[in-house]
Amino acid sequence: MAKYLVIVESPAKAKTIQKFLGKDYKVIASGGHVRDLPKSTLGVDTESDFDPHYITIRGKGELLAELRKEVKKAKKVYLATDPDREGEAISWHLMQVLKLNAKDTKRITFNEITKNAVTSSLAGARGVNMDLVDAQQARRVLDRMVGYEISPIMWSKVKRGLSAGRVQSVTLRIISDRENEIAAFDKREFWTIEGKFFDGTHKEPISAVYTSDGHRAELASEAEADRIIKAVASATFRVTDKKSSERRQKAPLPYTTSTMQQDASRKLNFSTQKTMRVAQQLYEGVEIKGHGSIGLITYLRTDSTRVSEEAAKTAADFIRSRYGEEFLGADRSETSSGKKIQDAHEAIRPTYIDITPASVKDQLSGEQFRLYQLIWKRFIASRMAECVFGVTSFTISDGSHAFAASATKCLFEGYRNVYSESEEEKEDAEKSARYVPEVGAVFSRAEVAGEQHFTQPPAHYTEASLVRTMEELGIGRPSTYAPTITTLLTRHYIAKDGKSLFVTELGEAVNEMMKKAFPSIVAVDFTANMELLLDGVEEGEVNWKSIVRNFYPDLVSAVASAEKELESVKIADEVTDQPCDECGRMLVVKYGPHGKFLACPGFPECRFTKPYVEKTKIPCPNCGRELIIRRTKRGKRYYGCSGYPECEYMSWQAPKDAQRNSDTSSENE
Repeated sequence: MAKYLVIVESPAKAKTIQKFLGKDYKVIASGGHVRDLPKSTLGVDTESDFDPHYITIRGKGELLAELRKEVKKAKKVYLATDPDREGEAISWHLMQVLKLNAKDTKRITFNEITKNAVTSSLAGARGVNMDLVDAQQARRVLDRMVGYEISPIMWSKVKRGLSAGRVQSVTLRIISDRENEIAAFDKREFWTIEGKFFDGTHKEPISAVYTSDGHRAELASEAEADRIIKAVASATFRVTDKKSSERRQKAPLPYTTSTMQQDASRKLNFSTQKTMRVAQQLYEGVEIKGHGSIGLITYLRTDSTRVSEEAAKTAADFIRSRYGEEFLGADRSETSSGKKIQDAHEAIRPTYIDITPASVKDQLSGEQFRLYQLIWKRFIASRMAECVFGVTSFTISDGSHAFAASATKCLFEGYRNVYSESEEEKEDAEKSARYVPEVGAVFSRAEVAGEQHFTQPPAHYTEASLVRTMEELGIGRPSTYAPTITTLLTRHYIAKDGKSLFVTELGEAVNEMMKKAFPSIVAVDFTANMELLLDGVEEGEVNWKSIVRNFYPDLVSAVASAEKELESVKIADEVTDQPCDECGRMLVVKYGPHGKFLACPGFPECRFTKPYVEKTKIPCPNCGRELIIRRTKRGKRYYGCSGYPECEYMSWQAPKDAQRNSDTSSENE
């Protein structure tokens, strides 16, 4: 019989850890949180110093009964939930609900699920850190207050089913502000001139841009561009000067949560939600031949780029043996801003350097492999030497007009031996001159042309750029980026077109109401300062209830004013061209827990509903009729034939052509 009980969150994590600890330990999963604030009420006693009222989460009764039996058998209990505020809070709730005593209960944490990390954590077992717990409680209570006090205002003034959130609402404002910038943008015309110069010897011409004062010239009109083009039409051009230099490009830092989400969005077309789901799988453990269930990456919620000495040494040995001593870079750990970094965890990296992506490709799902490969390559690259380029710049001139060109050559690949180029680097390589002429070289022919441009408005936010902005502004923390964006999409406050995010009519109405009635809550500085206060709670410098005491009275006052002063806003449902089968009214698009559905606008007199059919314009592989996207009763997407039941074709995976047409939908899964 096992002497010690270890409680973790997930069965996958339990399976991975169990094999490291042996028969004296039993590892069991709690399924995440076991207690929370009630859904039906505020759950915070505003009359008794804001004490939260926790209840057992529905459906956890049997699990808790099993845990109580195991606790009675165990000599000691170890709480091994995730190494962050949320994990600390889960451990504290387990202590409360299982009535564990501090003497026989210890808290253990590890940044990676490896044998060394897990066994070392047992040696360093400690008590539950109440500062971390209180920081989580403060966030939970503040978010509950905002949601439960403001949401009813939205129900009465806009429509039922809406919600407000402390981080969610300010993020919506950021997206809306960008949309307003784009709408108000006044484009300006300008022209550039590019020349192709032939020396009569080389087949490839040299491309060069017209310059003024050493910089690419932006001309105000076509007439101005034409004047210059005519002036140089019959001129003789020669190379008047040439300069050579070296450009060094530092290796990228290893991933934080934010940079992993951004890269996964750009390079893999993953939503932030998908990235975190797949990363969680890689962290908790996957089955690998010869190893069993092992965690392939370190903890996935971090804003630190720090790397442990052991990991740095292992990576250095790997790089020496695989690429050579000259490819080994200097150790560095930097941050991209002056903001406070939560350095409790390392950067995201592979737990076993020698388990290369190629060696486990056939044992991972496609999503797992692609993300693991990205993390593995980024980490290895971060420990490698910088890339060195030789750059030769030269000027082609007729004496009065100058064109600039350059040629770039990679002198030492360094980290680029592992980590793929960005699109910008590829474009730079394409623009580089294929050869370098000598000073005085004469060109026998020149083809000069002007090109019209317009100044561009700010780009629409993508999930990647939104996460970057949230991080730069200090809104939320690594664990909140993905849930915040997912909530906005689920609530239909924002929508996706390709990768771009747009505010919906509903989202705009909610944002305007929040700005008018609750300006402090949607103020970026307020939300960022609140995050700093929560950090202060975590460090034991701020009492969590003092934050709530200062916040709540202002919230209540703002809610009271909003109830009196805000005018109602009517958001019309989207009307379709499909009549109701029962009463003939035109059906409207409604939103439920699993997405869109069609309903009769005559509700409650007429309660007719039917599924919303999402077309793909892709023929069925079996019969040729169009495939449509359907959903199971639990909301899981699949591809089915529109000819059902005559044709019963279905697939969980989109055909390749269908995938291109349904990226927007699939990214919200």
